[in-house]
Amino acid sequence: MSADVRPATAGGPIRVLVADDQPIVLRGFAAVLDAQPDITVVGTAPDGAQAVLLARDTRPDVALLDIRMPEMGGIEAARRILETEATRIIMITTFDLDDYVYDALTAGASGFLLKDVRANDLAEAVRTVARGDALLAPKITRRLIAEFARQRRPRADGGSLTPREVEVLRLIAQGLSNAEIAAALVVTEHTVKTHVARLLAKLGLRDRTQAVIHAYETGLIVPRP
Repeated sequence: MSADVRPATAGGPIRVLVADDQPIVLRGFAAVLDAQPDITVVGTAPDGAQAVLLARDTRPDVALLDIRMPEMGGIEAARRILETEATRIIMITTFDLDDYVYDALTAGASGFLLKDVRANDLAEAVRTVARGDALLAPKITRRLIAEFARQRRPRADGGSLTPREVEVLRLIAQGLSNAEIAAALVVTEHTVKTHVARLLAKLGLRDRTQAVIHAYETGLIVPRP
């Protein structure tokens, strides 16, 4: 199966690139997403190498990448795409306890989906990540991130967060939404959004998924034994 690309459009729907070496999955995901009024599939690829080239040509808002593909896997493809594009990455995996989950997150992925995801959940996942929110499939929980983080040496926190920003980061790492954080801190949701935006900018993080990893790696959140 050869790579497929569509011409870019100005504005409009969420632009999505899909890469998977299984033709049935590739065609199925593309068909489901293209049927959505607010989503358009601008390219499909059977491997990571072609996905990287397509991303440069189409500049998608979101790229769905299979973790395990020939020529180049999804993790390396994600790294290369994010070197030049402001694309949100969703990794596609068959197993909820994939050995490469943590590596994919640290490579810049905004979240994960299992290949058996339902059509409605697939479309909503693209919308979620396009908004800049983190995405983890139900079976891929914070406990899984903690397990992988436990295996890595903690790194120093190079940011200069205020005490309130640290507090917000801890709550993000615990899986709370902006509304839940606002309720916990007795502030407005707008205030929470401001804190989140500032701490992400200070720490050079793309989204909330990366914030969770940072919290574990710097010891703000200690994985339970």
